[in-house]
Amino acid sequence: MTQSLQKLFTFDEFLEFLETQPENIRYELYDGEIIQMPLPTGDHEEIIAFLVKIFMVECHRLKLNYGIPKTVLVKPENKKSGYFPDIPLLNLPNLINEPQWKKESIVTQSESIPLVIEVVSTNWRDDYYKKFADYEEMGIKEYWIVDYAALASKVLIGDPKQPTITVYSLTDDGEYSRKQFKGNDCIESSTFPELNLTAQQIFSASY
Repeated sequence: MTQSLQKLFTFDEFLEFLETQPENIRYELYDGEIIQMPLPTGDHEEIIAFLVKIFMVECHRLKLNYGIPKTVLVKPENKKSGYFPDIPLLNLPNLINEPQWKKESIVTQSESIPLVIEVVSTNWRDDYYKKFADYEEMGIKEYWIVDYAALASKVLIGDPKQPTITVYSLTDDGEYSRKQFKGNDCIESSTFPELNLTAQQIFSASY
């Protein structure tokens, strides 16, 4: 389970806190509250590695100047929050416009991060509610939630529960529309419109 520290922090205090912590423990900031994230499973990490490989091939093929760095802190504007997405796809040319990028690898602009992916862990409510709301408000164009272990509630992924990928796409009115993919459904992505990949291939982290 996630654990929190019993004090509210500013964003700058959160950055100072991170400098004192070991690298193998990950924390995020939720409205001033520092949250210790659950340790990832092997399946969780295999899915991330698989998607990163696929996306880099697609970026090369489509000649997109995007990249997926190891660590990116996404900061919603005017909020005491900061997230480390499992897969942050960055628009590299726009990083010149990010005032804190060179020093602290922080992004605040939707133009810098066209696609973000969270692979669900035990803190699934954060992905489906808290991060959903903040990523939408930031204007991030595409947000995937990869719920490979079907941890979310039946309201969110259906009954009976089964592994589900939820893809949110930003509409012209600034709100997310939702499509869900299961089993042999082919993923539909506005970022990678020619992507030839099923939900099950992502869950198994293989072709």
